[in-house]
Amino acid sequence: MDHSLIETALGELMKHLDLSFEKIQVTEEGEFTRVDITASDASRIIGWHGETLNSLQHLLKAIVRAKENLDRSPFLVLDIDGYRRMQEDKVRRLAEQKADFVRRTGSRVALAPMSPYFRRIVHLHVANTPSLQDLTTESTGEGDYRQVVLRLKAKSVVKDAEELSPVMETGESGLENLDI
Repeated sequence: MDHSLIETALGELMKHLDLSFEKIQVTEEGEFTRVDITASDASRIIGWHGETLNSLQHLLKAIVRAKENLDRSPFLVLDIDGYRRMQEDKVRRLAEQKADFVRRTGSRVALAPMSPYFRRIVHLHVANTPSLQDLTTESTGEGDYRQVVLRLKAKSVVKDAEELSPVMETGESGLENLDI
C-alpha cells in the first residue's frame, strides 16, 4: 500500500474539514494498514462514540480505492491517540471474561453484536492465545445483529433447545459503535 498516498489524502481531507493535526503515521500490521493520527484535539477527530473517526476512515478508504484503481476497499484502520487500540483491547478482554463463563458452565455464550472488524479481532484473539485453545468461535446472526459465539471445542453437538437468541444489551457496555 502506498503510504505517501494515504498520508497525503488524509492530510488534505482533514484540512478541508478544518481538523487540525500534527502528524500522520502509516504502518503495516499483518493483513491491514494502520494509520495513526497525532493531534492536540483528539476528541474532535474521534467524535461522538467514534463517529467522526469512522467517517474519516470510510472516506479515506474510498479515496485510496479510487486513486489506486482497486477492486475493493483497502483494509485500513484509522486511529488517534490509541482510541481504536483501546477498543480492540476492550473486545479482547470481554472475550477472555466470557471464556471463563463458558468454562465454568459448559454453555455457549454470545457476545454483543459488533462490526466485522471487531468480530475478527475476537476470532483471531481466541485462535492465537494459548490460554484460550480449549475454545472456538463462530459468527452468527445477520447484518447489524451479527455476533461472535464462544464455546468449548469438545462440545461439538448442540441440541435445538440450546440455541441462542441475539444479545441485545442496553446501557453502557463500551461496545457501542464499534464500527470499522
